[in-house]
Amino acid sequence: MAKTRRYKRLEKNIVSQLMRSLSSGLGKLGHIFLRLFKVFDQKLTIMIVPHAKGKVINLQTNICALVVGFLIFAGIVISFIPFTRNSTRSVAEISRLKEENKETLASLDELRDENNNLLQTAKRFQNSLSQSLSLLGIEQSDPVSKNSGTSSDLSSLFDTQDIISGSLKETSDIRHLTEYLENAVEPVEQIGKMLESQGTLFTDIPNIWPIRGGIGHISMAFGQNIHPISHQWYIHKGMDISTYRSGDPVIATANGQVVTVGYDPGGYGNYIILKHKHGIYTRYAHLSVVRVHKGDTVSQRQIIGNIGSTGMSTGPHLHYEVHIGSDVVDPSKYINIK
Repeated sequence: MAKTRRYKRLEKNIVSQLMRSLSSGLGKLGHIFLRLFKVFDQKLTIMIVPHAKGKVINLQTNICALVVGFLIFAGIVISFIPFTRNSTRSVAEISRLKEENKETLASLDELRDENNNLLQTAKRFQNSLSQSLSLLGIEQSDPVSKNSGTSSDLSSLFDTQDIISGSLKETSDIRHLTEYLENAVEPVEQIGKMLESQGTLFTDIPNIWPIRGGIGHISMAFGQNIHPISHQWYIHKGMDISTYRSGDPVIATANGQVVTVGYDPGGYGNYIILKHKHGIYTRYAHLSVVRVHKGDTVSQRQIIGNIGSTGMSTGPHLHYEVHIGSDVVDPSKYINIK
């Protein structure tokens, strides 16, 4: 029992000390709050005195209201910092977009200029193509757009330029130009086929210079001339071409067949006669070397011999003749006939 009483007294003492300490702490804390309240409750008078004569304005407040007002102002200022940053970024982005817009507009103006140049060139192409088709006897029907059902001729494009404006104008111009070019493919292909067939024809008739590389000059033309040996007037039945030397390659001026390879000591010397289509024959005379045989089939530009001075000749040259049936014609009319 004595031990129990001792414990209870000790417990009461501890509780009493804790209560006194707590009471003392609360008192001190209340005293501190009271002092702070007295400090913040101190009255302040703010006087606004104008420079000129006027009424003086007195504003009464306390430190607490002043501190609260300052904190509110500081909070407002701090809250505006992110907004200011975002606003600065937005201004920079707007400036960048303006610069890009200027560059885009400049590029668009350049594109419009190039588009106009393209249209002018296309119109010149249309005129040239129409003239070429007329000369070649190819009918040029009015092309009709398969998609829109309207004429894709460039004239319609130029007629509607003033009606359409803005970006739609450029789009419409390009669309019309595309349709026209698509419809121009067929007549151009027809021209190509015609030229191909004519190219085949041109390989069957004499039409090129008979010496490889196009070298040499005409030393005696076809027709009435003075004979270089007898010095008498006579009819020269061919064309003499000289390179001032022997050995230059002589080529066939058209596809054909070798019908004669001979030697005439008092005239042509070594000579070759080729038979071509359409009753045309060609003769190559005064050759130093003959490189084909009778019955051979030769192609245009194939080497058949070399320039020489055999037979009745005053120097190395090629005597070249063109015969149509039994008639001898001027070879110059069949050189570069293309």
